[in-house]
Amino acid sequence: MIGPDIAGIAQTLGAAADNASPIPQLAAETGLDVDAAYAVQAALLQRRLDRGERLVGLKMGLTSKAKMAQVGVDEVIWGQLTDVMRVPDGGSVDVAAFIHPRVEPEVAFLLDRLPEPGEPVGDFTDAVRAVAPAIELIDSRYANFTFSLPDVIADNTSAAAFVIGPWSPVPNGLDNLGVLLEIDGRVAQVGSTAAILGDPRRALDEGIRLAGRHGVRLRSGWVFLAGAATAAVPLRAGAHVRATVEKLGTVSFRSVS
Repeated sequence: MIGPDIAGIAQTLGAAADNASPIPQLAAETGLDVDAAYAVQAALLQRRLDRGERLVGLKMGLTSKAKMAQVGVDEVIWGQLTDVMRVPDGGSVDVAAFIHPRVEPEVAFLLDRLPEPGEPVGDFTDAVRAVAPAIELIDSRYANFTFSLPDVIADNTSAAAFVIGPWSPVPNGLDNLGVLLEIDGRVAQVGSTAAILGDPRRALDEGIRLAGRHGVRLRSGWVFLAGAATAAVPLRAGAHVRATVEKLGTVSFRSVS
């Protein structure tokens, strides 16, 4: 039996992102399962690396019940980040480059050393150099932002862009910090870091474990986005977006067209 066309699916997803043009879901038609979807993700990333982008970290997806409910899936997933995806704190993003962008508040970690697979969460601070508030901009390449689990994995977990605020030392606790997402000064979402697997530190442990299944090990100096603390909010042109995480500070950017 012939398996899914990994290279062909990656090419289709890559073109959809490059052209900001949505495509139908692919998994049902192509027979894509979770393992094959991660192979597509790897091919999609290689496509970016081949044109000069650099791998700078990993991100978690679907780490909160709100996110799982929002997209209709029920499994934690991971994706990959490149330098081109990073937007400076206070910078701007052209929404015309995306299909249907959404934003969500997150917690970011800066890795100081390579964590070991299965390393206890209690040893977390020895592996992390700093922590910061972050905003992730997600943009599914599928029409209507609708997809199955293999679809979203293949699409690099809808990764599009990310903004990181000031780095600071890791506080004693990260498990129940208040999170606020504002659009043009108005509250759009209120949440807690407890929504991120109960504690964002657990997201790092999961990321190490899940990525390791596919031969990816986190590196010193990488950024790690732990996952959304609230449901994602649609992003329109001309909006000022700010996220605040208790004890960690604020991060912001502006969308333009």
